[in-house]
Amino acid sequence: MQTVVLAGGLGTRLRPVTLTVPKPMVPVGEHPFLEYIVTHLARQGFCDIVLLVGYLGHLVEEHFRDGKDFGVSIRYGYEDRPLGTAGALRKALDLLDPEFLLLYGDSLLPIDYRELARRFRDTAAADAMAVIYDNRYGDTDVKGNIEVDTDGCVLRYEKGSTGPALPYVEAGVLCLRRSLIEPLPLGIPVGLESGLYQELISKRRMWSFATTQRFYDIGTPGRLQEALSISRCLFPVRHSA
Repeated sequence: MQTVVLAGGLGTRLRPVTLTVPKPMVPVGEHPFLEYIVTHLARQGFCDIVLLVGYLGHLVEEHFRDGKDFGVSIRYGYEDRPLGTAGALRKALDLLDPEFLLLYGDSLLPIDYRELARRFRDTAAADAMAVIYDNRYGDTDVKGNIEVDTDGCVLRYEKGSTGPALPYVEAGVLCLRRSLIEPLPLGIPVGLESGLYQELISKRRMWSFATTQRFYDIGTPGRLQEALSISRCLFPVRHSA
């Protein structure tokens, strides 16, 4: 399955580091954070990768180039201004396969994505499948934003809500169909969460894949420090020749 990585974030909470380095390229140990993601994908056979870049995106391409040194094939989609998660996908529509794995360039969930892809393909009712983490374990400070039923169908998604936290957190890994992106307006900033997710939920077309493996992100200086503390033991990176 093709993998698409959203890697165009500004990373304002990591300034001043991100004044000169795009957020996914912030160093974690000896390597940019995005390199851990690419390496994890390569080891599982997800070798067809599209990186959707924006702010300082040329630095991402200069590092990874065509991906050959990392055991993958990489293509790039550029946005000249922030278009949101769904808007970035719409702009890159010609690069997308009919179904694809979607990741965020500032978050790594070290699970077996092959099992997720199999579950997605085996769930006929699913146009989207989000990996969810049980937030009741309490080892991430991200607020719960998803509720699912006993079958795994998503009932609610409330990112940014001021109400009580929901039991699960979207873990930053999804399977999607390109047909969901095609109807979106080109060049208009739009997020996946604000419209598309709600429509899918109302039609019972968004399903979940639960995991007890926590995710690691670099959204804040504190989380970046957490990623540094576990990077060498969980995500050893293969040095290219």
